Amino acid sequence: MTAEDRRRIADGLAAGLTYAEIARWLGRSRSTVTREIARNGGPHGYRAARAQHATSWRARRRKHAPHAGVPRGTDDREVRTAREFEEQFVAMMIETGMAPMTARVFAALFVSESGSLTAAELVQHLRVSPATISNATRWLEQRELVTREREARRLRYVVDVDVWYRTWAASARSMALWAATTRHGAGIFGTDTPTGDRLHTTSQFFELLGHDMSQAAEHWRQALSTQRRRSGPAG
Repeated sequence: MTAEDRRRIADGLAAGLTYAEIARWLGRSRSTVTREIARNGGPHGYRAARAQHATSWRARRRKHAPHAGVPRGTDDREVRTAREFEEQFVAMMIETGMAPMTARVFAALFVSESGSLTAAELVQHLRVSPATISNATRWLEQRELVTREREARRLRYVVDVDVWYRTWAASARSMALWAATTRHGAGIFGTDTPTGDRLHTTSQFFELLGHDMSQAAEHWRQALSTQRRRSGPAG
């Protein structure tokens, strides 16, 4: 990615172009453009000169900085591969709606060898302030994507495979709340009115969606439990 490419990305974002349109304009893949924007401030904070400077700085630091997701002693090629995947993971989450820094924190935790990092390790890995880490992890905790553990005088943030079950189940509960509220509204306005009919249709949608989500979450919980029993130590 050249300085001119970055200037054109910034121009494209300012003009309201989509990532796919910018990629076609540059003759690059959309994933390349998405990663470039994600690692340099996101769609609202991207600046060409700053991105160019940050990329040069990261290249210098990359030679010496260990990667949180790779055990010590791993060769440089594997470290680079791990970093590239982490950046792809971040770009995907940003493209699907997560804030850039929150995505970076979650990706760092998720691809780390143990699935957990201390606040200090996140600061070192992402090279941001403790306050930035605190804000991102607070958002993740509120949505049950990570949990925290007290480790002596340090905080450790943890993500595990059950995270998807918890977040999916939480989404199902949200659907149930939407269904109940709109059903109540339909009763107030009457289903023979435009407002009541709209609320009734909405309640039906969320009832069906919530039911299907609850079933899917339970199916996954049972499948994961079976998988764990089969992979456990022999009796």
